[in-house]
Order: sequence, then C-alpha cells, then structure tokens
Amino acid sequence: MIADLANAAARYDAANRITLDWLLSRPPVQGVFINTRVNPVTGLDYIAADGLRGPDWICGWIQGRGLEALVTFAAHYRTSQPDLAARLDAFARPLYARLRTLQAEHGHGYFLYDRALTPVRRDGKGGAVPQAREDDLFSYSDIFLAKGLIAAAARYAPADLPDHLDFFHRIRAAIEDGRFQMEEQAEISRTAIAAERDDHGPRMILLGAAGMLKRAGLAQEAAWADKMIAYVLDHWLDDTGLLRNVPGLDALNAGHGIEFVGFAFDHIGAAGDPALKRRLADVLIRLFDYAFREPGIPLSVSAVSGALLEPWFPWWPLPETIRAAALARAAGAPQAAELARIQALADSAFFRNYWRGSRGFAFQGRTPDGPVDYVPATPDLDPGYHTGLSLLAAQTA
Repeated sequence: MIADLANAAARYDAANRITLDWLLSRPPVQGVFINTRVNPVTGLDYIAADGLRGPDWICGWIQGRGLEALVTFAAHYRTSQPDLAARLDAFARPLYARLRTLQAEHGHGYFLYDRALTPVRRDGKGGAVPQAREDDLFSYSDIFLAKGLIAAAARYAPADLPDHLDFFHRIRAAIEDGRFQMEEQAEISRTAIAAERDDHGPRMILLGAAGMLKRAGLAQEAAWADKMIAYVLDHWLDDTGLLRNVPGLDALNAGHGIEFVGFAFDHIGAAGDPALKRRLADVLIRLFDYAFREPGIPLSVSAVSGALLEPWFPWWPLPETIRAAALARAAGAPQAAELARIQALADSAFFRNYWRGSRGFAFQGRTPDGPVDYVPATPDLDPGYHTGLSLLAAQTA
C-alpha cells in the first residue's frame, strides 16, 4: 500500500492538531514541564512504581525539544488558528523561563534530572546518582536545550538571544575539538569521550539548528552549516553510497542518516547547489531502500549484508523520511519520482503501523511481530518534536 501524497498535507496537519490538543490537555509536571510519560502500548501514564519511567524524573533534552516544537507550532498557527497559537504560547512561555533558569544555574542541559532538578544519571540498579558536572564538556542535551531556548527567545525575549547563541556556539566548538560526549547516561568525563567512536550523530543533531535559526531570523548564525554538511558527506559516506554512523562499523542506523539529509535540505532549500541536492537525495534514497522493510525502518542493520541486527523498529525514522523526501522535492532535487516514492512508502508505513489516531501519538517501537513497550532512552513520547516537526516541515514544503 502506498499513500496518496495529494492529500498528505491535510493528513499531516490533522495528525499534528490531534497531538497538540492531547499534549496541551495534560497537566504540566511541576506546573511547567511537558507531560508525555505515557506507556505507548496501553496509553496509561507511568507512575512512581515504574522507577525512572515515572513522573518524578525529568528528561532535560525532551523538554528542550518540546519547547522548540511548541514555539514552532505557535508561529505556524499564529494566523490560521490564533486560539491554538495562544494556547501553545501560554504553555511555552513558563517552560522557557524555567529552562532558561535551569541552564543558567548549571551551565548546561542534562539528560536526566530528579524531582529537585538535580542532574543525575542511571546507576545501573534502577536508580540514579548525581551526574558529574564539567563546564567545558557538552552533550546532546545541551544541543536540544540550546535550540529550544533560541527558538523561544526569538519569539518571547529577544534580549536573551546573545546568551543562548553564545551557549550554542560553545557546543559547536566542543564538537569540533573533541569535548562532546554522546553517551549521556554514563558519567560525563574526558575519559568517556576518549573511548567513544567517531559517530556523525553530534554534527547531525547540531545541523538541525540551521533551519530553525533561519526561521527565527538568525540566518547569519547558521553560516557554519554548509561546511558541516560537506564534512559529514566527505567523512562518513562510504563507497556504496551508505552514510555510515561510524566509518568501517557494520552496524548502520539508517534513520540517523535520513535525519541528517532532512536537516541538510531544511538548511539549503531551493537556493542550494544543484550538485549537492542530487548528492543528498541519492544518500536519502539509498539509505531508505537499503533499510526499509515491514513494519518500517529498523534501529540497526548490517551495512554489509543488510541483515537485521536488532529486532527494534522505532517510529521516528518514518516521519524523518517523510520530512527529508518532501524537503528534497521542494528544493528541486532532480530525483523527484524516487523521492515521491519513498515519501509515500514511509507515509503509508507510519500511518498504518505506528500512528494511533485520536490518541495523538504513535507506537514508539515495534518488532516484526507487533508493537512493544520498549523504552531505550526515555519514556517521554516526544510527539511534538520527533513526529510533529517532521510532519509540519513536509506539510509546509
């Protein structure tokens, strides 16, 4: 079954409206934080007995991503749905103020906080211990927090932008000179960083800020993005056309490569270099065709044989494919028919196998046998960011 892309924009908007209504209907945690800690299979809230899945723990990176999503949707609906935009702004303003204070207090964003908003990490026994604090080391949570703070400040508090932009560019510098830690559930340290593989993930996630900066009227702050795109393609694209996560490593997370392409097209747009558009679209098509199988795109496949290395099929690579393909088509990449084909396949698989209709969120994971309650990183469903912003980009493209 292949989706009808002629009606896709309306379908994406309808799904996002359901998600936003659901998200806004839920009481904020501690009166301010986004509340999406829900079992994706049963639809029931996690409770204190669920340990680190429970409501007493806050994932800082999820809150940063959520803030970016709230602000982006508020801007999108400001004219067509002003009442919805006002509701989004009413939620986002106090969240921005709390996250701004939290970042100022600690100098960073952190993967996990306890109820007292102390940065912690998992202890391997079902509990948590204080996380190390290293002023000049950075992580993914820093990127997500910086993006959310910048997007919100551009809308609510322009005078705050210099501080947030300085924070963002310090993260960028840390990626370039080896002070960035990918594994945030380990102790933050130079020793941990030295042991990590050369993954394109930090640059991919940082690249997601480029389009946001342009939409916030800060295009001059995204001047680094062109060199970063070229660097990733030069260092991680293998001679078979696969964008490897780590050079020479067999395990391939195709979803992360697809996400990179989407962010790249969000940055370059229609004015981008035609040769680069073709090259990026080739990467997207190759990754999708190599990894896609029912029910979607697996978390890990062999880059040599294509064999499934893990049973998990997360939801998010499908909306990322929808976004990347739609933006590539809108930018004028020459492989229009192939891009439409993979967008339609990803669209069909997402709405058929993952999307839960009136619930407002998707199954977070499946195996070939069906949906599973699999929470590898966070129990927060994160529908506004990792589904919503992808569908919004495709809709507006």
